[in-house]
Amino acid sequence: MRRTPRDTEDSARKVRRRAFLMGSAMGAFVAVLGARMRYLSVDQAEEFRLLAEENRVNIRLIPPARGLIHDRNGKLIAGNEQNYRVVITREDAGDVEMVLKRLAAIVPLSEEEIARTLRETERRSPFVPIIVADRMSWQDFSKVALNAPSLPGVTPEVGLSRSYPLDTDFAHVVGYVGPVSERDLAGMETPDPVLQIPKFQIGKIGVERWREDDLRGRAGQKRIEVNHVGRVMRELGRIEGDPGDDLRLTIDADIQNFTQVRLGEESAAVVAMDVQTGDLLAIASAPSFNPNLFVRGISQADYSSLMQNDHRPLADKTVQGLYPPGSTFKMVTALAALEAGVVTPDTGVYCPGHFELGGRRFACWKRGGHGTVSLHSALAESCDVYFYEVSLKVGIDKIAEMGRKLGLGVKHDLPMSAIAAGVMPDKAWKMDSYGEEWRIGDTVNASIGQGYVLTSPLQLAVMTARIATGKAVAPRLVLGHGAEELPVPEAPPLDIPAQYLNAVRRGMDEVMNGARGTAKSSRIVDGTLQMAGKTGTAQVHSYGETGIRDNKQLPWHLRDHALFVCYAPVDKPKVAVAVVVEHGGGGSTAAAPIGRDVLLRCLTGGIPPLSAYPAAQRGRIETQFNEMKLRDTGPANPARSRA
Repeated sequence: MRRTPRDTEDSARKVRRRAFLMGSAMGAFVAVLGARMRYLSVDQAEEFRLLAEENRVNIRLIPPARGLIHDRNGKLIAGNEQNYRVVITREDAGDVEMVLKRLAAIVPLSEEEIARTLRETERRSPFVPIIVADRMSWQDFSKVALNAPSLPGVTPEVGLSRSYPLDTDFAHVVGYVGPVSERDLAGMETPDPVLQIPKFQIGKIGVERWREDDLRGRAGQKRIEVNHVGRVMRELGRIEGDPGDDLRLTIDADIQNFTQVRLGEESAAVVAMDVQTGDLLAIASAPSFNPNLFVRGISQADYSSLMQNDHRPLADKTVQGLYPPGSTFKMVTALAALEAGVVTPDTGVYCPGHFELGGRRFACWKRGGHGTVSLHSALAESCDVYFYEVSLKVGIDKIAEMGRKLGLGVKHDLPMSAIAAGVMPDKAWKMDSYGEEWRIGDTVNASIGQGYVLTSPLQLAVMTARIATGKAVAPRLVLGHGAEELPVPEAPPLDIPAQYLNAVRRGMDEVMNGARGTAKSSRIVDGTLQMAGKTGTAQVHSYGETGIRDNKQLPWHLRDHALFVCYAPVDKPKVAVAVVVEHGGGGSTAAAPIGRDVLLRCLTGGIPPLSAYPAAQRGRIETQFNEMKLRDTGPANPARSRA
């Protein structure tokens, strides 16, 4: 059948219409595709470039160098040493367990260490490097570096680790650092990101802990390029962080070492203090421990040994230890009585060897009694009955007020751990603590530093410095911060009349230099260095419980504590010292000789001269000093290297 011209025209029109529609659709598609390509290649180019960059570039934190700690003369107390270690990053390693097994074939790595690392990688973000091996030898470190191509995600690093070159001398003061724990992080509102790095070390006790923010510094960053399997190819750039601030302490490393060695095997504490500035020249607790053990990971055997030692080497007895002050407290009772006007320096009190109160007999240490004594002779001979009697006239509240004025029962502000406030009891304190009324017998016990009264060696040193100067001297441990020298605050006056302080000072002078002084055997014979002091003996148990009065016949833990406080020179005080020897027996025999040696070491700047000692003692003292194994603490102002 032949098509008519009209049919042909209709067919052509349909073809043209369909072609137009198809062409329009194709054109629209091409236009949309072009617009999308432009959007991706031009408008979104920067975003996709960054996404691609993230696939090959990692950003890692650089731990800052910890600030150094020096003594007052610039000798290094806490520094940093190079530490070779290996880290692994889960995101880059892929199969972490397989990589660790490869690593174990190259360097010694126990199953326990592998398991620990696997647990740590699961707990942490996949981008956080985990320390696999720490404190490696150079040989092992080199092996890992050479085999790096077969160890994806493994990076050998050279970092810094804390070290304490004077180890035991400053363990309690400076403390030590350790890895950040979950407990540490829980106690922070906004933890520093660097603390998330596994095994990053922060201060745990002492100055290291309480000045952590100053010592830590600020972390830096480094950008590293990795390939498709996560192996580090190169470092693209880095921004160095800020190292921690250096600190300079008031302590003299040589005096500290002398004090620590002088204490020997005793369970004891000594605090030496500049009475004008409050600077702590030595603050030693014995026995001590090596803080480097904690930094490097202390073994269970070493830790058990420290914990089971009955002399408690981990406890800082200078600020944590609380002891009845015994007769060293008698200056407090004397000043309270003088200020209250119930006695004068010449008021006489008869001592028959005991004091009767309500059918109870309070004994004096001298059974036969001292006869009639005044304030000066009561202090010199340490007559208990004198203070029993005057304490009832003045009352416990005024005694407690005087004690706090002299620094007892006060928590002093120092960057040290677990500083104890002690107990300076009064009527309100007993009611709050025990729900009981204060009794007269409590006052009698407190008057000679027994009963509820508890003090620390630091507080006793502060008390002695305040008596020596008449000023409210406060203890100070940090001498400088970074390059800044901290100003010495002006100590306000104690508001105690000078004549009362002079009366007590005279009594302390007679303790050491009087014919009947309880510590005359520990006197200093050099007139320019003569000291004033006070001995104390604090009961640990009631003699009635055992019937034994001789300390040497008692088990060590039941013997009396020996105490001694002193300052010198008498006419122009410079240094105060407090000594406590746990279960040492008599203060005059166990504590006073130590106090004299430390005081002379502070005043003379070297080993105490034999000429300062009584002639009869010089041979023994010389032998003692020759046997002391003192440390060479190195030159002052060493190079302040952080590595």
